Amino acid sequence: MSETAHDRIRQRLSEAQAAYASLGEDFLAAVEQSAAMAVAALLGGGGVYFVGNGGSAADAQHWAAELVGRYLEDHAPLNAHALTVNSSVMTALGNDFPAEEVFQRQVRAHLKPGDVLVAISTSGNSANILRAAEEAKNIGAKVVGVTGRDGGKLAPLSDVAFIAPADDTPRIQEVHLLFGHSFCELVEQAFLK
Repeated sequence: MSETAHDRIRQRLSEAQAAYASLGEDFLAAVEQSAAMAVAALLGGGGVYFVGNGGSAADAQHWAAELVGRYLEDHAPLNAHALTVNSSVMTALGNDFPAEEVFQRQVRAHLKPGDVLVAISTSGNSANILRAAEEAKNIGAKVVGVTGRDGGKLAPLSDVAFIAPADDTPRIQEVHLLFGHSFCELVEQAFLK
């Protein structure tokens, strides 16, 4: 490996360590509050729904899988869904409606009052995520905003917002993964057999 490649990766490691090191009580509070909302929704017969674009879409389906399956320990399968994974729905909506509506329409179709929408956007300004969050609020569902930079427009729309302490997308996504795993662990703990 060349010295340039070594230095580049060392720099990325340093940036990631700095982002993690800056997490504090606000991170802990966001995870705890978000998980508590999800547990309340699930205990009340509701569901937890995840949305995101690109890498955040991968997070959405990853975190839903942890709740339906298992994160660390066996638990009852939980009513969790990623609104990013039905290719027929996504392509039909993308073809027949503006791109900003692909998640909004699904939120309208599936969520009910008391459900939780986990909206993931590194910028906090993705139009389709914002429309989904607005629709969830209109329905009476709770919104967990998982974002970065300055929180964008998503943070003020959220009942709980976690803003990753970073400005570049890779570091934001890395910290989002810690949020998601922590969230799933706390939810799972409430439903252990």
